[in-house]
Parts: sequence; structure tokens; C-alpha cells
Amino acid sequence: MRVIASTVFTLGAILAVSTGAQAAPKAYPQAEKQVLEISKQAIALRSVEGEGNQTQQVAELFAKELLANGWDAKDIEIVPHKDTAYLIATWQGSDPSLKPLVISAHMDVVEAKAADWERDPFTPVVENGYLYGRGASDTKFEAVLAMEAMIELRKQGFKPKRTLVIAYSGDEETSMATSKLIAERLKDAELVLNVDGSSGTLSEKTGKPAFWSWGGAEKTYVDYQIDVTNPGGHSSAPRTENAIVQLSEVLERIGHYHFKPELNDITRAYWVEAAKLEPNATLAGAMRAFAANPNDEAALKVLRANPSMVGRTGTTCVPTMLSGGHAQNALPQRATANINCRIFPGHTREEIMAELEKVAQMPAAKFSDVTGDASTMSPASPMRPDFVAATRKAVTAAWGPIPIIPSQASGASDSMWYRALGVPSYSASASMMKDSDEFAHGLNERLPLLNVRPGITYYLSLYKDLAGK
Repeated sequence: MRVIASTVFTLGAILAVSTGAQAAPKAYPQAEKQVLEISKQAIALRSVEGEGNQTQQVAELFAKELLANGWDAKDIEIVPHKDTAYLIATWQGSDPSLKPLVISAHMDVVEAKAADWERDPFTPVVENGYLYGRGASDTKFEAVLAMEAMIELRKQGFKPKRTLVIAYSGDEETSMATSKLIAERLKDAELVLNVDGSSGTLSEKTGKPAFWSWGGAEKTYVDYQIDVTNPGGHSSAPRTENAIVQLSEVLERIGHYHFKPELNDITRAYWVEAAKLEPNATLAGAMRAFAANPNDEAALKVLRANPSMVGRTGTTCVPTMLSGGHAQNALPQRATANINCRIFPGHTREEIMAELEKVAQMPAAKFSDVTGDASTMSPASPMRPDFVAATRKAVTAAWGPIPIIPSQASGASDSMWYRALGVPSYSASASMMKDSDEFAHGLNERLPLLNVRPGITYYLSLYKDLAGK
């Protein structure tokens, strides 16, 4: 562990940082205080899969806060599941004919090895305007921020027409078993606001808001295993068919293969809006051209050459693991590879595996889906006018009139379980940070505390618009 020289900031000083010409959001002293306090308490609980998992204690912490601020015990449920638990808390709306608005997040975190961190990952620290600790950015802070904003709204005397449901899962980072259970219970919801995911970006140069993004779709994570088997034999007597050579030929074909380029309403909007902010004229032109025609070969060549863009053009599949042979002086009896795919919404696992089998052109190569149950196919959510308008209003109230970019994620979140059941789900975190501050799942995870006050403003606006009408 290294000792870091630090400057002490008060929470008030952090929150008073200007976001530019935009007038500073209104202060909510008690809510702001509780966001930091409850976030620190949650981070201190080691909600990691396995022995000593404290996810249920996180749920109990949140439930205690809700009970102290207007929720009845009958409206709060903590459901244990294996070594974890999930939380559902309901604020009943006045109009039972309206389907509920679900606020989704997760209480578990990925493992963190204390020896590798500059600070203990489960000892929350406020330093230089940041909150440090595992879960600071993914996603305990945001879960608390969304909850405390709802508490503030209740204290203000707001009466929602639409029922508001806090639904926090306990194993989003691993098996997603509770994520699936919650989605099944809430499959009649009107809309899901997932506060784990898309958010805003601060300028590296000025520290001011550059743009904000919301997510309405996710590519599906799938792993396929390829096996090639041979009789084997002594290496001094080579055979025509060699499992390693055959598998190598298959991997070369897959490695050079491109799935068809695709667009949906969300990715088309992404290309159009993101092109406006792209400083590289060639790349910006390719983005606009692709949005107009996804089969534009010149645009595809540019986008596929850019690692940050290629995944947005369609399904991608890449070899990620390889093993073969059993002895240095023996012909291999088996060679195996893993192909990791991120499937564009609208395709099934079986469809993509069949396409890979055609690409392989190798009958001896046997494909199997080894993904397991922690992933499911899900369609893109629609560009709902009510959600789009509400987020525009909320972001403007919190951060000012900044560009907003719809997006499709290449990773998975709890949203996919709702979408798979036909419930529109949108990732829309209130938080802003610089790209250089992004340490989720990594060492020294942190989040700038300048997010607290505008974050409360953001959620208050969203809740009023989406649940009050």
C-alpha cells in the first residue's frame, strides 16, 4: 500500500463545484448527507459472491433507511437466495390502473484484492473530491443516490400516480439468478429505469459536462466451444488429420469473418449524434455514412478498423481461449477453443452458432454453446417519447443543455432480463465522470462526489415525470 498525499475537501465544497454557465442545482442538505453516509456504509460491506457474502446486509441497510423515511414494513421485502439476496421496496401509486415504474440496480460487487489497491477496497475513503471503494462506481453509490432522491421526493409530499418499485438484485456481477427472479416478478411493469449503466462524460480538459448517454439495448454475451478430436498416435508417424492444425484452420476463418452490418433505432441515433462530437473528420464521415447505409463499404472499412467502433456495427465473434495436445511427442487427440460472441439484438444463439459452423467449413469441428444461464437474448427497447423527453428534461435540470446520445451496450446488465419479457428497460445513471476516472471492476475504483447534488436533481425530475403523470 502506498501513502497518498491528499487535500481535504468538505462535502459542501465538492458539491458547490460549478458545472459551467448552468445555475447550480438546488441544495438538498439532508439527502446529500445521506447519499454519502449510506454509500460509505454500503461499500464497507463485502458483497462479493462466495463465503462471507454480505449482500443481504446491504439490502438490510437500504431497508432500514427506507423504513426510517416513510416506507411501511409490508412494502419492503428482502428475499434470500443461496449466498445472496435481493430487495424490493414499493411506494404505492394513487392510480392502480397504471403499471409500475421500476428502479433497478445491483448491490453485489466484483471481487477486489486488497494487496493490489492503494487503499483497502472495502474501507470507503473520501479524498480529493472522490469516493473510493469497491462499488463506488459500480454501483452502490448510484443505487443509494436513486434511493435517497426517492426519499427526498416523499418528504416533499409528492404523491405518485404510478407505483414506484425499487428492485435491487444481489448477483448481477455473477450468475444473475436474482436478476432473473426479480424480472419475472415485475414482468408487468410499464418501464424499468436501470441506474447501472450509461451515464455522462466530463471533459478531460475542463472538467465540465461534455455529453450524457442513455442505453436502450444490449448485445448478448455468448460463449461457443469448438472441439476437434482425432485418434492421436506417435508424433513420429504424422497423420493427414491433426486436431491442432484443423482447429487452427477453423480459427483463421472465424478470425477473418465479418457478420452482416446492422442498425436499429437506437444505434442509428447513436451514430448520428456521436458523429456531431467526433473531432476526426474521417471517422465522423464514416459514422454518418453508416447511419445512412450500413452496407457502405468505405464506412465499414473505417469503423471496423477502430476497436472502439467495430463492436457497434453488428455481431462480433472472436477466439479467446485455446488448448490442445497432451504430450510433446504425441499427436493431439483433442484441440479446443472458445469463441466469445456479442450478438446484435434480434438474433438467437442457435442462429449465430449455425453461421459459425458454415464459416468453419470443417465437419470435424464440433460446436457447442457453453454460455450457461447467466445470459439471455433480448430485443432493443423502443425509443419511447416519454422516456426520451423525461431524460432530456432531467439532464438539463441537473447539468445544463448538453448533448444526449442513445447507445447500445456490448456488455450485459439486469436490463436484459426485463427486455426478454417484453418490458422496456433503459440504463440511465445520473453520474458524470471523466474517462480517466473510470475504474469500475478495476483497482482503486472511485467516483467524483460532484455528482451528488445534480444527481438528486436528476432523479427528482425523472420520478416526477415518469411516475407523476
